[in-house]
This record gives sequence, C-alpha cells and structure tokens, in this order.
Amino acid sequence: MSTLLQSLQTYWPVHLLLLGYAGLLAYHAWAGNRETRGVADYYVGGRSMGGVALGLSFFATYSSTNSFVGFAGQSYEWGIAWLLMAPLAVVMSVVAWVFVAPRLRRFTAELGSLTVADFIGFRFASVPARVAAAVITLFASFFYMTAVFKGIGNLVEAFLEIPYEGAIVLVFVVVVGYTVAGGFISVVKTDAVQGVVMVLAAILLFSGTVRAAGGLQSLTSVRASTDTAHLFRWNGTFPLVYVFGVLVAGTAKLVTEPRQLSRFYALDGEGAVRSGAITSTLAFALVYSLLVPLGLYARNIFPEGVSETDQIVPMLLTQGSVFAPGVAAFLIVAMVAAAMSSLDSVLLVMASTAERDIMAVLRGGRSEAEELRRTRMWVALFAFITALIAMRPPGGIVGLTVLSGSMYAACFAPAVLLGLFWRGGNGAAVLGSFATGLFVLLAWPLLPIAALIHQVFPAIGLALLVYLVLARAGGPVGSARLDRLFAD
Repeated sequence: MSTLLQSLQTYWPVHLLLLGYAGLLAYHAWAGNRETRGVADYYVGGRSMGGVALGLSFFATYSSTNSFVGFAGQSYEWGIAWLLMAPLAVVMSVVAWVFVAPRLRRFTAELGSLTVADFIGFRFASVPARVAAAVITLFASFFYMTAVFKGIGNLVEAFLEIPYEGAIVLVFVVVVGYTVAGGFISVVKTDAVQGVVMVLAAILLFSGTVRAAGGLQSLTSVRASTDTAHLFRWNGTFPLVYVFGVLVAGTAKLVTEPRQLSRFYALDGEGAVRSGAITSTLAFALVYSLLVPLGLYARNIFPEGVSETDQIVPMLLTQGSVFAPGVAAFLIVAMVAAAMSSLDSVLLVMASTAERDIMAVLRGGRSEAEELRRTRMWVALFAFITALIAMRPPGGIVGLTVLSGSMYAACFAPAVLLGLFWRGGNGAAVLGSFATGLFVLLAWPLLPIAALIHQVFPAIGLALLVYLVLARAGGPVGSARLDRLFAD
C-alpha cells in the first residue's frame, strides 16, 4: 500500500490521465451493454458497424504493448532486418481488407457464423474440425495474452514504480470489467479511441527518442562503430530468411487470427470494407514506420547494452532527458490503452469460442440468454488464468507473440484462406492441416537447420500440401449454400 501511495504522490499526472481513461472505458462499457440485445451483438456487434471504427479497431487490436514495447525495441538487437516489419504489416493489412474481408463478411453472414471456429465447422460440415479450431484458438491466445500482460507489467513497473504483479492485477480488473459488460460493441468503440491515441503516441515516442539520440543522422555513428556495424548488414545478427520468418509469423495473424478476422464479421456493407481498409492500412504504415527503428536509435542512448530488449521503451520513458514529464505521462497511458485494445479482443474471442464452439457443441445448445451469461463468465476466467501465467512468463514478448502467430498461420491459413477462395476441401483436409502445422512447428526447432529457416515456412507449406492432398482425395462438401456462395 505504501508503494502505491508513493506512486500516486510522485506520478499523479499519470494516475489522473489513467482515471480519465478508466472513465471512458466505463462509459463505453455502459453504452455497449445498453446496445447488446443478444449473442450476435455481444460477439460481432450485430454485423452493423462502420468501417472507420472497425479499421481503427483492427489496427489497435494488433498493435498492443507487444508492438510499443516488444517490436519497438527489437531492432536494438536485430538491426535493419527488423525494419522489414513495417512494410510487411502494411502488405498484410491490405491483403486482409482487400481479399479476405469482403468474402469472409459474406460467407459468415450466409452461414450464420459468429466465430472463426464455427465458420470452419460450417464451411466444411465438420464438428471435429470446429472443436479442433476452437482448441487451437484458446491455446494460441494464452501465449499472446501472456505477452501483452508482460509488456504492460514491465512498463508500469519501470515508470510508476508499482510492482510488476500489482500492474498485472490492475490491468486484469479493468479489462475484465468493460469487456464483460459491453462485449464487442464496447471493445470496438474503445479500440477506435485507442487507435487514435496510439498514432499520437508513436509520433511522440519516435520524435523524443530520435532527438535524444542526436537526430535522424545519428544512426551513422552506430553504423560506424565496430561494436554495432553488424546491425546494418542484412545477415548481421541472424540469417535474413530466419528474421523474415519471424516477421511473417508476427504479421500473418492479420489474415488468420480470430480476433482480427472477427472485425470483418461486423462490417455493415461494402462501403465499410473500403473505409476500413484505408483507415487500417494508413495507421499501420505510419505507426510501424515510426516504431520499428526505435531500437537502433536507442543504441546512442544506451550504448553499454541492455540485457532484454523488452526493457528499452520502459527505460526511455524513465529518462528525464528523453521525454518531458507530461509527454511521458501521456505515453504511459497510451501504452496501457494499447494493452487493453488487444486483451479485450482476445478475451472476447476466447470466451465466445469456448462457449459456442466447445461447451455448446459437447453439451448441446443453450438459450441465448444462457449463452451470453456463460460467455461473460469465460471472459473473467480466461483473464484470471492468463494473469497468473504472466506473473512468471515463459518467454519474452516477441517470442511469445511470434509463437502465437505461427500457430494461427500454420493451422488456419489453409482452412480460412482456401476455404474462402476454393470450393474444394472437407473436414479431413482441415484436421490433417491442423495436425501437420502443429507438428512441424514443434518438431522443426529440433532439426540442425532450425537456426537458418524459421519454422513458420515449413509449417505453412506442409499444412497446405496435406490440405490439398486430402481435399482432392475426399472431394468437396456437398452444400447448396456453398454452391451459391462460390457461384457469386
């Protein structure tokens, strides 16, 4: 308690901003709860939301503290190869909105799908594929949420001098409160505000770091030093193909991860798709172009080296010579917002998937009111479990994020992407691709060439191959609705 009181006295501007932000969350929770009349509203906003809000939500959901803390510091160790993150994120955003969003919106509305797992089950007429997709979603989501909790815990501990565990508990209480109450509508409205805040935060974070490092041209001294010259070679730290694999695993989630794809379920028309695509892609282009070079500039601020790149941004925020107190206060609140924007979305996906695609399938259907009540219970339970795991996280932010992304890419790329664009495919093909993708992800690191090629490439490639072979062998699912969807 004494530590908290000391933090309140010393960092009162931050706590004041956090209080205002909490008030905004409470309002959106109330508004979302008022507009939620059924499961479709709670899961996907009643399929009637605008493109700008969903575009900002799509960006904000992805860009949590994993980006502002983990991704922003990674170039300190990995150098210029890490800068490929920015264009790759833009490309994946374009692919997601231009190619995936219109078809997924139409398919899910026609099939009555509310989750990615039930889309897979309905598309391939397979209950086992639906349940397997749900289990994969839950498993991968735990890794990602642990990374988000770790990022915000490190940040609050470094800046506000609140114990790491206390920061985890604080975030847990707030995010569970408004997600349970408001559901998807509350999450998207909050994300839209958080997205704007994150854009401003990226501008301030970049300008302050570059100024403290000596200006834009200060990287020439980093490149000239014998200790850091390797950071300016494409293969200077790790083989470029390995780094590119990490980046693919980290950004492929934009086209395969349920929390991202759920935004497309809620679009209210073709105009919303266009405005969402423009909003999301511009946000990714601006923010990631500013974030990913920060680690390189930090070499001039922390030349002695740091033990963990996840600590670079928290260290920058505590340097009075880098950011004025007011700016630092805004940045810490922005990064708390970044964490919330991801945690709420992942929790909602996990809860809806557990209730709709596992429990309801195994035990039989429930009334809509009962399904809604139980989904809210799952939100609280999954947040509690992840908070416990985050107390002693099993890895770094980037590593946990990439592992989660690799699972989604290897398992869901065949079922989701080919399921939308190719009439072939069946339940056996989906299950075979799931098993292959997971097996390769786990087994590849044991091979001698694992350090040269990231496992996401062989995992996706072999999963696709198995899917195609089993799809050809078993033939497509017979369905008049699917025939109509693919005929359009």
